[in-house]
Formats: sequence, C-alpha cells, structure tokens
Amino acid sequence: MRHPFRVLLASLALAALPALAGEDTYKIDPVHSEVSFKVSHLLAKVSGRFTKFEGTIKVDTADISKSSVEVVIDAASLTTDNEARDKHLKSADFFDVAKYPTLAFKSTAVKEVAKGKLEVTGDFTLHGVTKRITFPITNAGTQPGMAPGSVVAGFIDGALSLNRSEYGIKFMPGIIGETVAVSLNAEAGKVAPTAKK
Repeated sequence: MRHPFRVLLASLALAALPALAGEDTYKIDPVHSEVSFKVSHLLAKVSGRFTKFEGTIKVDTADISKSSVEVVIDAASLTTDNEARDKHLKSADFFDVAKYPTLAFKSTAVKEVAKGKLEVTGDFTLHGVTKRITFPITNAGTQPGMAPGSVVAGFIDGALSLNRSEYGIKFMPGIIGETVAVSLNAEAGKVAPTAKK
C-alpha cells in the first residue's frame, strides 16, 4: 500500500511541472504601452512618441535569462503633436521614414540584477544602423486581464539614452541635442499555447 503523504507529494510535484518548465509568450498591447522620447531643442526639451508598434515577449518562468524580446516600431507613427515638426522629423533630415520605415529591437540577453529588476541587451536598428544596447526595465509581474481568463504582464520604467549621430542622424547639431532619452513601458497579453499535434 502506498503511503498517502508520498502520493500527495508526487501529485504536487507533477502539478508544478508546467509552471516550472514552460515558456510564456506575451504580445505587447500598443494601446496600453508607450515608446516615447525626449530631446533638447535650444534651451528647452521636446517630447515625442511612436503610436504604432508590435512586439513579442517570451518569459522563461524557470530561468529568466532564457527570456527574449522582439519589437518592431513603425517610424511613420512618430508624433510630437506638431504637424510641421513631425513632417520634418520624418524627412531625410532625420528619420527618413520613406527609406527606413521601421525601428527594430531583438534581444540577445536578459539578466535579472535584483528582484524584478532586469537588464535587457540586444540589437537595436535605427536609420539603417544596428548597434548593441543594454537598458534596465522593471518586471511588474502578472495579473488577470480585463477579458475572462486572460493574463497580462507589465514591463515598466525602461530607460535608455541614444546618441542620434551614431545612427547617422546629424542634422542641426548645437540646436537639437545629440542625446535622446527613451522611455519604455509595456503591457502585454499572454498568448494561449498552441496545441501540439
């Protein structure tokens, strides 16, 4: 006869396996996420944002270092809430959206440096130039979403600084700052796993 306590332990261990071994996939919700930037102009600062982007975040629940992020941003969705300025920023003087329609990021490493604090490293492509960057971001955890049975994850307070001249955007130096401060906040919905055939 099997000992009841051992049976209970075995059952609990089996129940825990999916949570320990799985990789959860989340799709970024652009409506509740933000990719924004700020750059100096003479003695003030101007803010802008991108309104169209998509991305996938894969979280390894057993080993966060095996997680990954991929994001693609529509360059033409740039807005600073000024039509004339936006038109100039989209021109060949700056983003040149006709030639370079997207910005992209693909992670190469994810590191947890403290509880909930991550450093994400990867290849960032802007204006046809790709560079390796690293930025901090906070894993805000997960909770039930608005729709029944849904789950959302939050990755907030991401921040990095880019030197625009390193990406070939060199128009109006001395008037427009070279350092661009970027802010990232993402809410992402969990994707249901695909059934194996």
